[in-house]
Amino acid sequence: MVVQSAEFKKAQEDSRKMTTQPPNDDLLEMYGLFKQGTGETKFADAPKPGMFDIKGKAKYNAWEKVKDMKPEEAQKKYVTVVKGLVAKYK
Repeated sequence: MVVQSAEFKKAQEDSRKMTTQPPNDDLLEMYGLFKQGTGETKFADAPKPGMFDIKGKAKYNAWEKVKDMKPEEAQKKYVTVVKGLVAKYK
Protein backbone atom coordinates (compact mmCIF):
# COMPACT_ATOMS: atom_id res chain seq x y z
CA MET A 1 0.00 0.00 0.00
CA VAL A 2 1.19 3.47 -0.86
CA VAL A 3 1.51 6.13 1.83
CA GLN A 4 -0.70 9.10 1.01
CA SER A 5 0.88 12.50 1.55
CA ALA A 6 -0.85 15.20 3.57
CA GLU A 7 -1.18 17.35 0.44
CA PHE A 8 -2.86 14.46 -1.38
CA LYS A 9 -5.38 13.99 1.43
CA LYS A 10 -6.08 17.73 1.54
CA ALA A 11 -6.58 17.80 -2.23
CA GLN A 12 -9.14 15.00 -1.87
CA GLU A 13 -11.06 17.09 0.67
CA ASP A 14 -10.76 20.23 -1.46
CA SER A 15 -12.07 18.41 -4.53
CA ARG A 16 -15.27 17.56 -2.65
CA LYS A 17 -15.84 21.22 -1.74
CA MET A 18 -16.08 22.56 -5.30
CA THR A 19 -19.47 24.16 -5.84
CA THR A 20 -19.40 23.74 -9.63
CA GLN A 21 -18.63 20.43 -11.25
CA PRO A 22 -15.64 20.55 -13.63
CA PRO A 23 -15.94 19.17 -17.18
CA ASN A 24 -15.77 15.39 -17.62
CA ASP A 25 -12.25 15.52 -19.09
CA ASP A 26 -10.96 17.14 -15.90
CA LEU A 27 -12.87 14.68 -13.72
CA LEU A 28 -11.44 11.75 -15.65
CA GLU A 29 -7.92 13.12 -15.29
CA MET A 30 -8.50 13.44 -11.54
CA TYR A 31 -9.86 9.89 -11.41
CA GLY A 32 -6.87 8.36 -13.19
CA LEU A 33 -4.38 10.21 -11.03
CA PHE A 34 -6.30 9.32 -7.86
CA LYS A 35 -6.41 5.61 -8.71
CA GLN A 36 -2.71 5.57 -9.54
CA GLY A 37 -1.84 7.71 -6.51
CA THR A 38 -3.62 5.50 -3.99
CA GLY A 39 -2.03 2.33 -5.32
CA GLU A 40 -4.85 0.22 -3.87
CA THR A 41 -5.28 -1.70 -7.10
CA LYS A 42 -2.66 -2.31 -9.76
CA PHE A 43 -3.77 -1.39 -13.27
CA ALA A 44 -2.84 -4.87 -14.53
CA ASP A 45 -5.19 -6.42 -11.94
CA ALA A 46 -8.12 -4.14 -12.71
CA PRO A 47 -11.00 -5.79 -14.57
CA LYS A 48 -11.57 -4.47 -18.06
CA PRO A 49 -15.03 -2.89 -18.48
CA GLY A 50 -17.64 -4.54 -20.64
CA MET A 51 -18.45 -3.51 -24.18
CA PHE A 52 -21.51 -1.47 -23.19
CA ASP A 53 -20.02 0.09 -20.06
CA ILE A 54 -19.18 3.49 -21.55
CA LYS A 55 -18.57 5.19 -18.20
CA GLY A 56 -16.35 2.32 -17.06
CA LYS A 57 -14.37 2.47 -20.30
CA ALA A 58 -13.77 6.20 -19.89
CA LYS A 59 -12.49 5.66 -16.36
CA TYR A 60 -10.34 2.71 -17.45
CA ASN A 61 -8.81 4.78 -20.28
CA ALA A 62 -8.12 7.69 -17.92
CA TRP A 63 -6.27 5.37 -15.57
CA GLU A 64 -4.43 3.72 -18.46
CA LYS A 65 -2.94 7.10 -19.42
CA VAL A 66 -1.12 7.33 -16.08
CA LYS A 67 -0.51 3.64 -15.33
CA ASP A 68 3.27 3.96 -15.77
CA MET A 69 3.48 6.89 -13.35
CA LYS A 70 4.82 6.19 -9.87
CA PRO A 71 2.17 6.64 -7.14
CA GLU A 72 4.11 9.51 -5.57
CA GLU A 73 4.25 11.32 -8.92
CA ALA A 74 0.53 10.74 -9.45
CA GLN A 75 -0.20 12.21 -6.02
CA LYS A 76 1.79 15.35 -6.80
CA LYS A 77 0.09 15.75 -10.19
CA TYR A 78 -3.32 15.16 -8.58
CA VAL A 79 -2.63 17.93 -6.06
CA THR A 80 -1.64 20.31 -8.85
CA VAL A 81 -4.73 19.48 -10.93
CA VAL A 82 -7.10 19.86 -7.98
CA LYS A 83 -5.57 23.18 -6.93
CA GLY A 84 -6.13 24.52 -10.46
CA LEU A 85 -9.70 23.24 -10.60
CA VAL A 86 -10.60 24.54 -7.13
CA ALA A 87 -9.32 27.98 -8.09
CA LYS A 88 -11.37 27.85 -11.28
CA TYR A 89 -14.58 26.24 -10.01
CA LYS A 90 -14.78 27.30 -6.36
